[in-house]
Amino acid sequence: MLTVMRQRNFALMWWSGLISFAGDWMMMIARPIFVYELTGSALATSLMFIAGTLPRVALGSVAGVFVDRWDRQRTMVIANVLLGVSILPLVLVHTPDLLWIVYLSAFVTAVLSQFLYPAENAFLPTLVGEDQLVPANSLNTLNNQLSRLIGPALGGMIMAAAGFSAVVVADAITFLVAALLIGAIRVVKKSAEKTEQTSDDPPAADLQRVYREWLAGLQIVRENHALTVMFIVMAITSVGEGIMSVLFAPFATDILKTDAVGFGALMSAQAIGGIVGGVIIARMGERLPLWSMAAWGCFFIGLIDLALFNYSLFFTGFWFAVLTLVIVGVPAAAGMVGVVTLLQKNADERYQGRVFGALMTTTALASLVGIVLAGTLGEIFGPLLINIHAILYMVGGALALWMRSKPAPVMAN
Repeated sequence: MLTVMRQRNFALMWWSGLISFAGDWMMMIARPIFVYELTGSALATSLMFIAGTLPRVALGSVAGVFVDRWDRQRTMVIANVLLGVSILPLVLVHTPDLLWIVYLSAFVTAVLSQFLYPAENAFLPTLVGEDQLVPANSLNTLNNQLSRLIGPALGGMIMAAAGFSAVVVADAITFLVAALLIGAIRVVKKSAEKTEQTSDDPPAADLQRVYREWLAGLQIVRENHALTVMFIVMAITSVGEGIMSVLFAPFATDILKTDAVGFGALMSAQAIGGIVGGVIIARMGERLPLWSMAAWGCFFIGLIDLALFNYSLFFTGFWFAVLTLVIVGVPAAAGMVGVVTLLQKNADERYQGRVFGALMTTTALASLVGIVLAGTLGEIFGPLLINIHAILYMVGGALALWMRSKPAPVMAN
């Protein structure tokens, strides 16, 4: 793990991710609070989330085509700069009649993110050797959890002390710092073998060819057994994540009988668990089979969450919930590292942007299904419908184990 962190290029990208993700979490906490305080409307707040979700569904796969055609490092620098610029207009919003700026900003930042995150995942294998992908992805998982631990608390403190506009400026600064760090990375460019990524041939000049390349990326997923399985597993578990996102707060309030302070403690526990899991997998992950990490990681997430959701029916469950959320960080880290590394190793480097873009679209669609199910059925069955989240994770893990044991189908030429 330390060997990977000592590599200058990886360290620069790791710190850029930590800083920009911390800014993301600052905004994730501050923006909904700001909208709700400004309007007093849950509908107005939900519309903001919808504006930020639609680009994930519509653009994820298509953005991956452009990521594969463009220089990925340059794409990440430009995306971070534009993300910083796109949130600055939020400082102008002081009355409900200007709320359209919030919606527009949420939409634009979501669009830009569709280019940034596939580029990051596709760029990583050029910074470290193939034998270092597991610890590198583990460190990125640790990075995400650290930012989740730091960002919400920092955003809340800044908003309380100086207001929403101060959070906006701070978040914009994190994007600009991230752009500078990524720009400082020095790698040897591959110019001869991948003409489709050169800037001399802009993708917008030939929409038909872009469409063909998009289909080619989806074909790669369909024809590769590991990619197909991972996409199916991620779709199943993302339905569960959509359900969890809607029902976890009602579960904490109605079942765990906790308040806002307790809810914050639960979120911190989940981040701490992710950090512990990231460290463990970074140190041990190279010795573990990737399929086992992905499959058993998903299965044990579901099993532990099933204990969490039902223990509280019979006993006082708050501190048990805190403990289980810490513990579940280990299989969560293992599962995510296993999935991402399998995708990186099974997708040709030329197509990785499209593969990760398609994955973003797939998980976004599945999450929307879960959100709709939770919103409609949650009123009937209550917070315990959250058990579906745990069951779907166990199903996804079991399916990955079963499909791994089956021989890959032979594809016709």
